[in-house]
Amino acid sequence: MVQDLILPSRRDRDPELFVKIFGSGVRTLVFVAGLGGTTRYWETRVTELAQEHRIVLVDLLGFGRSPKPWVKYSVERHVDALQRVLAPLGPVTLVGHSLGALIAAAYAARHTETVERLVLISLPHFGSQDAAYTYMRQGPVKGGLIYTNVLLTMLACIITRRLLGRILPYLIRDIPREVVEDLVKHTWRSSTSSLWDVVYRHDVADDLRILEPVHNVLCIHGSDDIMAPLAPVRALAEAFSSVQLCVLEGLDHHPFLREPERCCELIASFAEQAAREAMLPNG
Repeated sequence: MVQDLILPSRRDRDPELFVKIFGSGVRTLVFVAGLGGTTRYWETRVTELAQEHRIVLVDLLGFGRSPKPWVKYSVERHVDALQRVLAPLGPVTLVGHSLGALIAAAYAARHTETVERLVLISLPHFGSQDAAYTYMRQGPVKGGLIYTNVLLTMLACIITRRLLGRILPYLIRDIPREVVEDLVKHTWRSSTSSLWDVVYRHDVADDLRILEPVHNVLCIHGSDDIMAPLAPVRALAEAFSSVQLCVLEGLDHHPFLREPERCCELIASFAEQAAREAMLPNG
C-alpha cells in the first residue's frame, strides 16, 4: 500500500515534508533526490526493493510537493526538516543523489544513531565555494558562468519555470519524462539558496570525518559525471577508510536513471551488510 503524506506543520517555521511510503520489510530505505528532483525520481525504479524493504521517498524542503518557505536553505535547515520525517521511522539506510547526497551525509553526521547505512550517489564535492566556481567556470560544464552567478541562476530558474515548463520534456529527451516534469517544482529561492549554501559552500569531508569511526558509506558514481566530478570523490574514498567507491563506467550524473537495476542491487547488498552486522555478538 502506498501512503502519500504531507504531515501537518506544527509551526510555520517548521514545515513538514512530502513523503511517500510503500513496501514491506523490517528494514527501511529512505531516498532523497537532488536539486530539482522529487519522489518521482525514484518511485518506479525501486519496486524490486519494495518487496523486501519499506521504502520512504522524500521531497526536500523547497522542492516537489514539500513546502517552499521564504528562508535560507542551509544545510542545517534541510537536515532539521528531514529529521522530523525520519525520527519516527527508527534506524534507516539513507540514500541521496547529488544535493540529496550532501544533505544525507550531513544528516547522518548529526544523527549517527538513526542511520544504519549511507549511500551517496553522484556526490558533489568541491571543498569550497572558490573551488566550485573554478570548476564550473573552467571545466566541461556548459553554462558554468550561469551556475556561478546568483542573478543569472535566479533568472534562469524563473524563465525555466514560467516559460519553458510545459515544453521541457520535449527539450530534455535523455531524462525520463516524469523526472523532467518535476524540474519546475521549486522556487528560485529554494533552488538558488540550496545550490550555494549546500553544494558550493558545504564541505562533505567534515561530515565524513564524523562518520569515519561510526558508519560505512557507499558512493556510487558515474565515470563520465561532469556535474559532480569523479576525482574529488575518489580522493574522499582514499582519505576515509569507511568510504567505499563504486564507479559505473560510461555513466553521467544520473546513474540511478541509467542503470536502476544495478544501483538497486548495490543499495540492497550494502543495506544487507548492516543487517548481518547487527546480528553479530558485538553488533
